[in-house]
Amino acid sequence: MSDGPSPKKKKLSVREGEEKTDWKKRKAQKKEHKKRWKEEKLIKQLEKERRMQEKEEGEQPSQEQQTKAKAGRKYTVSIALPGSVLDNAQSPELRTYLAGQVARACTVFCVDEVIVFDESDEDARTVEGEFKGIGKKGQACVQMARILQYLECPQYLRKVFFPKHHDLQFAGLLNPLDSPHHMRVDDKMEFREGVVLDRPNKAGKGSFIDCGMRKEVQIDKQLQPGLRVTVRMKNQNAGNRVHKGVVVAPHVPRTEGGLYWGYSVRLASSLSAVITECPFKDGYDLTIGTSEKGMNADQTSLPPFKHMLVVFGGLQGLEASVDADPNLDVTDPGTLFDLYLNTCPTQGSRTIRTEEAILISLSSLRQKIAAVFSEQTP
Repeated sequence: MSDGPSPKKKKLSVREGEEKTDWKKRKAQKKEHKKRWKEEKLIKQLEKERRMQEKEEGEQPSQEQQTKAKAGRKYTVSIALPGSVLDNAQSPELRTYLAGQVARACTVFCVDEVIVFDESDEDARTVEGEFKGIGKKGQACVQMARILQYLECPQYLRKVFFPKHHDLQFAGLLNPLDSPHHMRVDDKMEFREGVVLDRPNKAGKGSFIDCGMRKEVQIDKQLQPGLRVTVRMKNQNAGNRVHKGVVVAPHVPRTEGGLYWGYSVRLASSLSAVITECPFKDGYDLTIGTSEKGMNADQTSLPPFKHMLVVFGGLQGLEASVDADPNLDVTDPGTLFDLYLNTCPTQGSRTIRTEEAILISLSSLRQKIAAVFSEQTP
């Protein structure tokens, strides 16, 4: 009986081996379970953070929206020049080209208002009438204003607002302004210029606007047909029969969107009328005269302002414009302005043409303007 191993010990040996194998499996299963638990915990944490982020984005405006809200430009820049500068051109084509140079300069430097004033006793107040020939007295202010208005108008609206006219005979040859509101048919933007159509609509359903798109834009107000309006686009889905929008003030793209939205044109009967007939409620709070007799612009800084006016003289400078104005009893033009600046103190030519002076002066003032408003930004 003592020769072989007892059955009891053999049974215990097998059981011990089986318990050892189960322990390894259990350890591996526990490790795998712990790994899955960690992964699930991480997924839940990420999902919670995502929901919290979505909630915060829904409650607060996005960074893009905040930047857009701060991007609006509250100040305006206006320039004034005599219409008689056209009389220095030798042909109708060159007269038109000169006006085109002025329009291009105003667009490049984001000028908001152009005033064409009379220093030749034309008493021009509207653009009605026609140019009567080179060298003849009159109509220079009217022609200058009409060409400036024509170039500022988006191309798809020009046939509506500018019928065939002798003053615009060569305007089609001019370089386009290509400003932000001169949009193509498929361009998508928050704002657009348009004209109210003479199209019947149901009462209380508003008017239809031609904004140069493939579809018309329906607004919620009933307006007079033929009126030029600025439209804020609301719905531009391709599946809709018409687009939706609302009419806003012309300054909204500038003050809210920070966009340059073209310039307005105003005719003034004299130099003094440029200032006294200001369209802004509080007038121009910063006026600048330009002359070779003024202070060096490089050594001058600008004070804070809301509406700035820069005045340019004609062929004989601002002195001639002051002498031609019966409402002014001064001999020194510098007394009329807050600043009287020479924007090109080291000029190599005896004279600087007005269209050149506009480019030089606005280029010189650009950084000074930026400095004023960068200091005001918190």
